Amino acid sequence: MKPRKGDVRANLDRIGSLVAEAGSDHDLLVFPETCLTGYFLQGAVAELAFGADEVADMLGRAPDGAPDMVVGFYERHRRRIYNSVVYFSASGGRYLPLHVHRKMFLPTYGLFDEARFVKPGLELRAFDTPLGRMGMLICEDIWHSLTPAVLALDGAEIILVSSASPARGFLAGSDRPASIRRWDPILEGPAMEHGVFVLVSQLVGSEGGKLLAGGSVAIAPDGTTLARAPLFEEGVVTAVLDRAAIDRHRFESPLLSDLEQQLPNLRDALARAGRGRGRDAAAGAPEEEDSGSGGGAAPARSHRAAATHGPIPGDASMLDLNLELTERALVEFIREEIVRRRGFGKVVIGVSGGVDSAVSLCLAVRALGPENVTGLRLPYATSSPESLEHAAMVLEATGAVSRTLNITASVDGYIARHEPDISALRRGNLAARFRALTIFDQSALLRALPLGTGNKSERLFGYYTWHADDSPPVNPLGDLFKTQVWALARHLGVPSEIVEKPASADLVQGIHDHDELGISYHDADPILHWFLRGYSPSELVRRGFDESQVDIVWSRLNATHWKRELPTVAVLSSTAIGESYLRPVDY
Repeated sequence: MKPRKGDVRANLDRIGSLVAEAGSDHDLLVFPETCLTGYFLQGAVAELAFGADEVADMLGRAPDGAPDMVVGFYERHRRRIYNSVVYFSASGGRYLPLHVHRKMFLPTYGLFDEARFVKPGLELRAFDTPLGRMGMLICEDIWHSLTPAVLALDGAEIILVSSASPARGFLAGSDRPASIRRWDPILEGPAMEHGVFVLVSQLVGSEGGKLLAGGSVAIAPDGTTLARAPLFEEGVVTAVLDRAAIDRHRFESPLLSDLEQQLPNLRDALARAGRGRGRDAAAGAPEEEDSGSGGGAAPARSHRAAATHGPIPGDASMLDLNLELTERALVEFIREEIVRRRGFGKVVIGVSGGVDSAVSLCLAVRALGPENVTGLRLPYATSSPESLEHAAMVLEATGAVSRTLNITASVDGYIARHEPDISALRRGNLAARFRALTIFDQSALLRALPLGTGNKSERLFGYYTWHADDSPPVNPLGDLFKTQVWALARHLGVPSEIVEKPASADLVQGIHDHDELGISYHDADPILHWFLRGYSPSELVRRGFDESQVDIVWSRLNATHWKRELPTVAVLSSTAIGESYLRPVDY
């Protein structure tokens, strides 16, 4: 399901329509995590948290023959707010809440900040329904192997998981994002170990740039995939559960029975581990020696093994993308963020003749149609004629609406009147900012949203004009390295003349990116990648990377954090915007 951020009424109506579409031949519909409001609400959770009975009242009458439902929502319970999921039984024309599970493991790292806004649940148990005994978990809850084990020991035969898992890792050789593919072994493990069905319902859409890919899945007790939903699409995927499969698997693999027998011993072990005794005992115990080796041999062998993984000079394969899946994700991102989240039907793009703006233009045309995309050529007197030709080339190839506005007189008017001795670099930055001014003014004229074109390499290097290239509010390329943009450009059919030419900001005549940065993007991108993965400069140098190149990348990366942040505001209250007063961009 794709919820509308914060629009509870619209989301309730959508739930109702999906119930009607599913019909009486479905026994149970499992909706995703926070489907009532959207997931990334930040501080707005307090405004949109409800009790389970309130949600039942808002759902209204249960149609005759309606299926039971699992609905994810932000819950207000005993003056606290939780990320919760409720099981509704459709009975007597009403939705009766049978059980509420409150998310126990709140991700607060990377993209996530849940623990700042909601409390963790403290209870985990299975419950009886007209369809059998079930357990419910929410997203990260099932990433911890203990939680499904507890539910299985408590008699659950079906584990229902509601999730809002953002897609990350659009890697070559995989038909799904890596973060979505990672779910399969997580679900198959408890299904096979305990002989239970595991059903996961995933949120779909884009929330502030976080792409929720969907891909809901149903797993049988033997680990077989019974059904899988397509990516990026809303709808119902149906699985038929045969209870006899539980008996067959538990007979062939009685691991749950073994676990039940050892449970008394495991309870003592868990209690001891929780008190820290296990760590104390381990600290006092002698280390076991690896058979057949001396005490000093193991670390050396371990070091050699580690050196075969991770960063390898000259290897950029970790940046290879599934280009078809990446294209699909970015087209969906533009549709979601421009039309659905912000209510615009059109975009305007500054088309420079470079590969970045060409790729953004191609993606926008595929997302919105050429008639809804305006490409602006904004040349200045020192702009390369080739850039103007290449911009015209890609505009013609895509069929986008084209307009050329020469900014020379406007920029030179300022220079002649106020700054006749301006340097070439200042003049280039002035032209870049005037382009941004023009794009925003044209966006107001056309009732279109400016679409950005900056790539991840430039953003990390701070290699762009502040409040110019970085100013558009939506940017499909900002998490793609320059080399990945080149690969995507080839996939999209961007003219080779644009893809193959040296990268240049075209602010100063004859100067290319390599000249100013002191390193090519082909050398820089893998180094940037490994820095973002937590490797230090010294580690990369030890692994054989060129020390001067590592130093260039490290120094530029650390000197430009300020360019990637909003203006620094003096915090004088407990309600400072962006610090304490937090609302998502699409709320």
